[in-house]
Amino acid sequence: MVAQRPIALDRAAGVLLGGACGDALGVPYEMAAPPVGEAVMKGGGLGPYDPGEWSDDTQMTLCVADVAARGMDLTDADALDAVAEAFTGWLVGGATDVGAQTRTVLTDAARLEGRPHERLTAASLSLHDRTGLTAGNGALMRTSVVGIWNVGDREATARAARSIARLTHADPLAADSSVLWSEAIRVAVTAGRLDLASGLDLVSPEHQDDWSSWVEEATGEDPGRFVNNGYTVTALQAAWAAITTTDRGDRSPIHLQRGLQAAVRAGHDTDTVAAIAGSLLGARYGASGVPTQWRRMVHGWPGYRAHDLVEIAVSTWSGGRTPGTWPSVATMADPAIATLGLPHPIDPDIVLGTISDLSRTRELGVQAVVSLCPVGLEDIPAEGIPSRDHLEAWLDEDDTDDSNPHLDFVLDDVSSALRQFRAEGKRVLVHCRDATRRTPAVALRYAVDLGVAPELAERSIRQAMPGIRAEGRLWEVAAHGA
Repeated sequence: MVAQRPIALDRAAGVLLGGACGDALGVPYEMAAPPVGEAVMKGGGLGPYDPGEWSDDTQMTLCVADVAARGMDLTDADALDAVAEAFTGWLVGGATDVGAQTRTVLTDAARLEGRPHERLTAASLSLHDRTGLTAGNGALMRTSVVGIWNVGDREATARAARSIARLTHADPLAADSSVLWSEAIRVAVTAGRLDLASGLDLVSPEHQDDWSSWVEEATGEDPGRFVNNGYTVTALQAAWAAITTTDRGDRSPIHLQRGLQAAVRAGHDTDTVAAIAGSLLGARYGASGVPTQWRRMVHGWPGYRAHDLVEIAVSTWSGGRTPGTWPSVATMADPAIATLGLPHPIDPDIVLGTISDLSRTRELGVQAVVSLCPVGLEDIPAEGIPSRDHLEAWLDEDDTDDSNPHLDFVLDDVSSALRQFRAEGKRVLVHCRDATRRTPAVALRYAVDLGVAPELAERSIRQAMPGIRAEGRLWEVAAHGA
């Protein structure tokens, strides 16, 4: 069983997920006409990519993240070697769209001698000496995970961001932008606020005044003004402008969706700007703030989906994977918990269950699953269920605001996912651990959203599930909204 998950863990879990969703949302519009209406994850782009597939922005971020999730010190030479080797392996084994500067450095480094991180850093410096043009956005786009690697130490976070940036981008502005964004993510996760200026004291002293002006210039500005966003400064400005111009001050996770739409509409390097913005918005609003329609679609190299991004991010925030402990445990199955497999009293093709029903998908005749509790690495996707049709919702049983900061949004989002599955003709298992709180609350919200009066819906769920805890904030919000 997983202990109550703190709000900071939810936020950390949203960093890679938010960035990947922004990336996949921006892919179709990179160097192309802006979307008519809302941007959608329709694929294409420079890959070309499948619908929902992320690009090199997230691919390179995962090279860093996989090292961080092992618990390695990102300021240490061994960890930097591991990151450098991951970059090199990615170039030859999975890269679908590589920035010109990054490709040049990785290619040149292969001809040098020394430790892996030393070869990359030397090649990066050599390119900068030859051209003076190494301030592209390729370091900034992959820095997000550094912000959750050591959340208690801002100086270590800055050192790590700078060292990893320098592997391919020698210009001090590239390192500074990575430092600023990593620190902003660290602050968003630990303090729950969006504050890009919080890291100004950590950038290069000679550029502090410049960065202060650049941040101020972008705050609340139209992100389309920073259309030349292949440059690391304007990429940061475009992402920050997209975030701040869409912030209505209501603390709603819908801000994440508004911000990413604005980032894509900024144009030019749309996947990168939206990936950068998405990582910080994900840090602020958490995995619970990322809509299920995006979580269902997002995927990419090296064969990861939303569940994997959350596992890597949570492991990084926790100081490294602990085998046998969530999120790195193989299964969350518990033989002491009975199965349920109960048809919803309003819609019998919604099957209400416990964690023990996850192994009964074929027996229950379901084609989709929504998990409301933590599941293990081998629990998802459930047997016979396509990966994109097994969704997870970040929903805790505790009644405090800190435990479920976006409770109404999550309940509404899960209900929407159930209705979408049903519209596709799918029979759906929705389950939590023991079906006493989360499962009945979602069943209640689903019935209300189908048009059943709250009082009638409550009575129907109580009668069908007599052992539930039909009380408290979770139940009340499910019935009547926030």
